[in-house]
Amino acid sequence: MIEKVLESIKLHKKLIDEFEKEDINKIIRITEVIVDSFKNGHRMYICGNGGSAADSQHLAGELIGRFHKKRKALPAVALAVDTSVITCIANDFSYDEIFKRQLEALLCTGDVLLLFSTSGRSNNIIEAAKYARSRKMLIISFTGKPGSELQKISDINLSVNSNFTCRIQEIHQIAYHIICDLIDFMVD
Repeated sequence: MIEKVLESIKLHKKLIDEFEKEDINKIIRITEVIVDSFKNGHRMYICGNGGSAADSQHLAGELIGRFHKKRKALPAVALAVDTSVITCIANDFSYDEIFKRQLEALLCTGDVLLLFSTSGRSNNIIEAAKYARSRKMLIISFTGKPGSELQKISDINLSVNSNFTCRIQEIHQIAYHIICDLIDFMVD
């Protein structure tokens, strides 16, 4: 068991090192885009499936509530939280449309879409991205291995070069916590 624990820690450290070397400028760019959108009166929509749905809710909570400092609430909407809407869309249309259909109802020009998908190929996430692209919405994605379909659709992509969902999500969480910290610094 000790070897398994050490193996997990070693992989985590490797991915942290890669994140530090490759993604600092992306984190800054993502933060600037989100802050510009908020300052111009727009919203950020966030979605993902499974653990990534939890990450989308976590991020929205940090922005609407607070991260470190007391500041105004920021307009962030996690699209995976309304079970009545999600099950209605899945039942009446398709599970692939659960996020896209919500964006059809809520999206305004200038809003930002942040998508979590460790595989980068979840159909409902891809459909949301395609819809957002058709509306000229800025698309930010957090994915796993580089080269996914979602990465290709996105304006800014943060990819984690791993096959392990849990390790990918750990780096995603570090990234969005840093973004929240920067947003606190940049927004009153």
